[in-house]
Amino acid sequence: PLQFDYSNSSGNRPVLKLNPYSWTKIANIIFLDAPVGTGFSYATTWTAYDNSDTSSAAQTYEFLRKWLMAHPKFLTNPLYITGDSYSGVIVPIIVKEVYDGNEAGREPPMNLKGYVLGNPVTCEVKDISQRIPYGHKTALISDELYEATKTDCNGDYVNVDPTNGACLTDLEMVSICLEKIYLAQILEPMCSFLSPNHTKLKWSRSILQENIINVVSMPLQSRPWCRNYNYLYSYIWANDRNVQEALHIREGTKPEWDRCNESLSYTKDVLNSVVYHRYLSKTSLRALIYRYWIS
Repeated sequence: PLQFDYSNSSGNRPVLKLNPYSWTKIANIIFLDAPVGTGFSYATTWTAYDNSDTSSAAQTYEFLRKWLMAHPKFLTNPLYITGDSYSGVIVPIIVKEVYDGNEAGREPPMNLKGYVLGNPVTCEVKDISQRIPYGHKTALISDELYEATKTDCNGDYVNVDPTNGACLTDLEMVSICLEKIYLAQILEPMCSFLSPNHTKLKWSRSILQENIINVVSMPLQSRPWCRNYNYLYSYIWANDRNVQEALHIREGTKPEWDRCNESLSYTKDVLNSVVYHRYLSKTSLRALIYRYWIS
């Protein structure tokens, strides 16, 4: 129901405003910090932080069971499980857990109706390989470079032979073509002072921390609008003691909220989620899977 008010935010405390298009006007939404260790979630033993795609999905299913048993008035509500990005691997597993649990008669029965995925990861190797033809289709990569890369790399842009100099050179040229493009939304401006390292494709907390003071101290009229302000302001907001008290975060459990907790002991044990989609497509469940052409 809330969103950051970019135009009026300044200093070290972002301003919030009501979102007139909030999904909470038509649905009850649970935003779950999972796997354990992300967001404000925590475990009581170190071994509990050892997690994987399948174990995280199983834990989420158990959470849903316990939550619905504690709040039975929501049992009749239609249940849709949603996620984006890497959740494209996890969500189908969770949905299968819920569906199979219902079929097996596990309590409580959930009114599962379907699932929704936005820009989902399905198979990381194949997804990454699709960036080259996508860059060509959107005119970010020239015809000549695309054809050379496709030929020299034999269509494999991930598991590259280190002795294949032509392929490595082509991929370096592709990186140069894309280095000033905001890959999450190619029609929006690139905010280099707030953007992840392109080679790692991950958000660096050190980059964020180094730039917080510089960005928030800039005059409002001189700040270029940037979607990545969400990352900056969420960091400031979530680490505010008053916010944590309002959210009833147990004191001492999270020394610092971090958008991407890269210290997790996590195993990616599902390399391709297509098998889960295929399984669910044979049920009566509904599925909405969308991908923006500009991201």
